[in-house]
Amino acid sequence: MRTDFVPAELPGRRIYQLLTSLVVPRPIAWISTVSPRGVPNLAPHSFFTVACAQPPIVQFTSVGRKDSLRNAEETGEFVVNFAPTDLQEEINATATDFPADMDEFTAAGLTPESSTVVTPPRVAASPSALECRLHSTVPLGDSTVVLGEVVHIAVAEETLVDGLPEITRLRPVSRLGKNEWGTIGEVTSLDRIRYSDWPAWHTPQHPTTSV
Repeated sequence: MRTDFVPAELPGRRIYQLLTSLVVPRPIAWISTVSPRGVPNLAPHSFFTVACAQPPIVQFTSVGRKDSLRNAEETGEFVVNFAPTDLQEEINATATDFPADMDEFTAAGLTPESSTVVTPPRVAASPSALECRLHSTVPLGDSTVVLGEVVHIAVAEETLVDGLPEITRLRPVSRLGKNEWGTIGEVTSLDRIRYSDWPAWHTPQHPTTSV
C-alpha cells in the first residue's frame, strides 16, 4: 500500500515538508556573501549541488528572497563553505532570520578569513571553500536558483589523501526532513561496471519475434 499525494492539492508548506523529507540527504551550501555596503552575511542552503564540471559551476537555491541571493545578485560573488559535522550548531545558528545589517559571523561566534579571489570572506573553521562568481540566476516560483562559476578552491591539507578530499576527514553534515540532520554513517566503495565486463546474469533476455 502507498499513500498518494497530489502536489496541486497540497498547501505550499506541506509540499515543502514532503519534498525535503524524501529528497535526502541534502548537502549544505554554507553561503557567505557581502552586501554592497560591506556587511558580511552567512547562511546555510540545503538545495545545493554541482551543476557543471567544465566550466566548474555549482548551484544553490534561495527559497524566497534571502540575503544570500540579494548580495550575490548585487555584488556578483559568493563563497560556498563546506558544512562539517563539528560546526552543526553554528550552521544552524546562521539560519536565523537576522536583520540584513547584522553580521552572522559575529552572531554565531565564527572567525572569517580572507578569500583568495573574491571579496566575501570564508569561514576559517570550515575545511574547504569554493569561491564563486555569479554565473546566472533562474527564478522558479517562490525560489531562485543561483549558479556560480568556481574561480578558486581552498581545501584544508589535513583532509587530503592522495591529493583528494577524504570523506571521513571532511565529515559533512547534511539536512534531512523536518528538523533532522544527518552524518555520513557507513561509507562503502563500489566501482562502476563497464559494459564489456557486464556479467551474463545481468543481461536481459530479449523475446524472440516470430513472423
